[in-house]
Amino acid sequence: MSSISPAAAYTIKFINQTNKSVFLTGKAGTGKTTLLKEIIATTHKNTVVVAPTGIAALNAGGVTIHSLFQLPFGGFIPDNVDPQFAGSIKLESKSTLGRHFKMSATKKNVIKSMELLIIDEVSMLRADLMDSIDFMLQSVRKNRRPFGGVQVLFIGDLLQLPPIVKPQEWNFLSKYYRGKYFFHSHVITQNPPLYIELDKIFRQTDNQFIEVLNNLRNNTITNTDLSILNQFVNPDFDYKKNPGFITLTTHNKSADEINFKALKELEGESFTYQAQIIDDFPDRIFPVDEKLVLKVGAQVMFIKNELSFEKNYYNGKMGVISHLGEKEILVHFPEEDKTIDVENYVWQNIRYKLNPTTKEIEEQVLGTYTHFPLKLAWAITVHKSQGLTFDKAALDVSKVFQPGQAYVALSRLRSLKGLVLLAPLQMNGLKNDVDVMRYSEQKASEDRIKSALQQETKNYLFQYLYSTFDWKHIAQEWRNHRYSYKDEESKSPKAKFALWAETQSSKMEDLMVLAQNFIKQLNHLFGKEPFDINFIKERFEAAYDYFFKDIDGLVEELMTKIEEVKRIKKVKTLYSELLEIEELQINTATRLMKAKLLVKIIVSGEEITKENLTSEEIILYKTTKRKKIRKLIAEKSGGVEEAESLYEEPKSKKGKSKKKPSIEVTLELWQANQSVAETAKARKLTESTIFSHLIKLINQNYIELKEVLPQDRIMELAEVFENYTDESLSDLKQISGDKFTYEELRLYKTQIKED
Repeated sequence: MSSISPAAAYTIKFINQTNKSVFLTGKAGTGKTTLLKEIIATTHKNTVVVAPTGIAALNAGGVTIHSLFQLPFGGFIPDNVDPQFAGSIKLESKSTLGRHFKMSATKKNVIKSMELLIIDEVSMLRADLMDSIDFMLQSVRKNRRPFGGVQVLFIGDLLQLPPIVKPQEWNFLSKYYRGKYFFHSHVITQNPPLYIELDKIFRQTDNQFIEVLNNLRNNTITNTDLSILNQFVNPDFDYKKNPGFITLTTHNKSADEINFKALKELEGESFTYQAQIIDDFPDRIFPVDEKLVLKVGAQVMFIKNELSFEKNYYNGKMGVISHLGEKEILVHFPEEDKTIDVENYVWQNIRYKLNPTTKEIEEQVLGTYTHFPLKLAWAITVHKSQGLTFDKAALDVSKVFQPGQAYVALSRLRSLKGLVLLAPLQMNGLKNDVDVMRYSEQKASEDRIKSALQQETKNYLFQYLYSTFDWKHIAQEWRNHRYSYKDEESKSPKAKFALWAETQSSKMEDLMVLAQNFIKQLNHLFGKEPFDINFIKERFEAAYDYFFKDIDGLVEELMTKIEEVKRIKKVKTLYSELLEIEELQINTATRLMKAKLLVKIIVSGEEITKENLTSEEIILYKTTKRKKIRKLIAEKSGGVEEAESLYEEPKSKKGKSKKKPSIEVTLELWQANQSVAETAKARKLTESTIFSHLIKLINQNYIELKEVLPQDRIMELAEVFENYTDESLSDLKQISGDKFTYEELRLYKTQIKED
């Protein structure tokens, strides 16, 4: 992050080097969304992002809570009773969830492998939904610790969007909960997360405005504050005479009426732009209307940050339509005297899956939604303005109907200079929820955060080392394999490996017993005060030197046997069993290697990151071992490797890598001689989007125009573009007719700019 506050830095540390759950909050404009993206990009943990609604999940780059945890819509009673109710109210309990709602193997694998769960927009999360998440995590993971042992990062501002509970539901739920917020849940009440508040405000710099916002937020607004705000009252404000202002209102109907009327009053032709939807993208999570109707002169707002280096626009930036064409929208920014050609934006509907080889949680794209990231912007509701930043806004908040709405509306602005109030702000209706204000008193001081970080890092190291040396599971798998020979006939192909299996199983059993003794030693060392990390490092390294050679030897024994078995007929089941044990055995070895790095990092005082908690040796461990074994086999057979495997072999494990930018994936496919159509199909994108990527790649000198278009086509385009200086391509398209596509014209226009 370009400018990071101490609270943000501590949050990143807590996520990466502890298992403690964290509630991350902060005033509007303190960078919660930016920090969320930073954590996702840098954490070494298997991470899943969820949110209460489809749109919130889409914005956070995750999935909905209900879809991941297979939860029905309705209330949840944190008890084993069968709920008794009447009418339209739907309630579930631990008993009914356990009986009726089955989860797919894909979701179970994701949940079992999850290390960090990020819940965004947690202000909307109801107490009962929080407890149902805890119940599902414990059930699927077969772990009775809170959240099944998963670390949870809660992100949100409790003074913004509150949870919604119908009165009829609350009649039942109030018997179990004293409030509706996530912190009223049983799991949070009994296991409170560390409360960290981001306090560095990036949106506003005007100290007087910041003080008024803080007082409004904290229910301490004064008459002086009201006087400051009410000097900006202008009931006769006319948006037609004040371009660049957006009206914030409390109701959808009001915002829609203002936008519709303003668009209708503009002269000129209407242009309609249709979203392009590929595969699975439900209409309930459409980020913008499927049909975007515009006219030249329309006031618009961008609803995303531009992904490219130029950063021409950000979420909430206002502009005016200066030109429209069939596939072209030009937006002018009057204050900068700048015009840009708006490109389509791609939203992805994803699900999480577990990579069977690497055991890492990955995103799988189910469908995409491609559209211009624009909305009409004469008006917007306070609700939909969350996360946006405005330079100028006219506020109609005289009829606020939820606590915090006035604060949300005002905090969208950068400064008082851009403020207009359509009616005086009154004291009534400005009070925030008392439970929220009381909960905010749990905010941790910097000293408490430092102390907690030190203690929780110690706990995290202990838990990591404990699980590193807890070999009961793999010992049991060896036991199961050894017992599998009991029913084999003595002359079967598998039977001849029984003695070998018994020998390896005994080795692992002995190592498991010794490792349990070392775990007892760890319990003692971590329980001592003062805590001596250097002595723990010394004892760990001694244990590592003792155990690793035997664990490593078991891997080599297993791989050697697999090389032998995979060339024998009628032992496919045995081959599969050995591969499963091999995976566990390799994980045991590489976990030891990672633990060694972790101890070194903590002793040195470094931060734990995705990069320093792995090494080339760990990444290539399996590949290196396999090469060594095959070389030895080849040498024994006179320098010639034996015949190929009779069974399919899984691909080599690769190290965890950062998610590649979309344009980089397109470049790789292009360099692999994939056509535009093939690339679009493979990536669930439109061909227009792939052409946009190619234009950027030409701009960045990764490819040349002649690689995309044949030379004769380029020469024809040169003739058409001769003496053409207009920003828009619409007239040129009209002149050339169907001879050239918009994409071809854009490609050549890029070449002209470069020249």
